[in-house]
Amino acid sequence: MKKKNPFINKKTKFVKQLFEAASEAAKAFDLNVSMILAQAAIESGWGESGMATTCNNFFGIIACGKPNDYWHGGKSSLTSRGLCFRRYRTPTDSFMDYGRLLRVQYPREATLSFHPESFAQAISYSAYITETNGDDRPRYRKMLISIEQDIREIIALENLSISDFRKDPHCEDDAA
Repeated sequence: MKKKNPFINKKTKFVKQLFEAASEAAKAFDLNVSMILAQAAIESGWGESGMATTCNNFFGIIACGKPNDYWHGGKSSLTSRGLCFRRYRTPTDSFMDYGRLLRVQYPREATLSFHPESFAQAISYSAYITETNGDDRPRYRKMLISIEQDIREIIALENLSISDFRKDPHCEDDAA
């Protein structure tokens, strides 16, 4: 009897638990659900980071700016680097705030979300990723592409439904 790979199970569990929240953000902000989940996986360590488990912050979003419909101003404690991160009431609020942030602050990158390699290149060299936080832009880009492919496979294997919500019906959906 072949032993199941616990890492694969962790990935599948993450996707299944957060698929609805990611789908809601994808639909609201016209984004690729598998790219949203891939970025959440990287930023939250597949949902196991302290920020994800204690603050429902799956994207490492810093607590700056004005509260909005999804973030009501809650903050984490100061980190060793002197940063506070946003604290969300629910995982869905985190995903919706990420979608809002992407559309408002990174509209070019958001438009590329249905083209994983282009999106990964653009977001990894944007201000979203900061080398002052120790980020390695080329490594982040490669990880994002690889993880998005894994998530796409999990979505297909688990028969998770992605409704066709694209605003332009003539665009191809790379995540399908």
